[in-house]
Amino acid sequence: MGTPDYFHLRPEIEQAYGYTHAIKVGDDIKISGAVSMDDEGNPTAVGDLAQQMRNVYDDLRRVLEHYGCTFDDVIVENVFTTDMAGFLEAAEYRGTIYTTRFPTGSWLEVKGLALPELLIEIELEAHKP
Repeated sequence: MGTPDYFHLRPEIEQAYGYTHAIKVGDDIKISGAVSMDDEGNPTAVGDLAQQMRNVYDDLRRVLEHYGCTFDDVIVENVFTTDMAGFLEAAEYRGTIYTTRFPTGSWLEVKGLALPELLIEIELEAHKP
């Protein structure tokens, strides 16, 4: 399987919350849920789910690029939102992210995320032979 390759997008925040943003083992990459935050860990686009979603995909793109991947390599996408109706209104944006095909995954409405200002969190799995 190979030695795990750990990637930290925001090392200080990851240490404070106790997670690693991404780990590649062999051909498989697991990416922790991304949220709309700045490099100091402050929520961004507060109250704007569509902009939070765009910010999340920007962070996920940065992680994928670290491993030489694009969204075409994503095989699983799980979306967690505190506002499913709002997500469904903004979901067509995903068509600009996944231009070849959509991955498998789940969309879940949750009571809350790590901080009350966060409206959406997206985690990914990618496969890069």
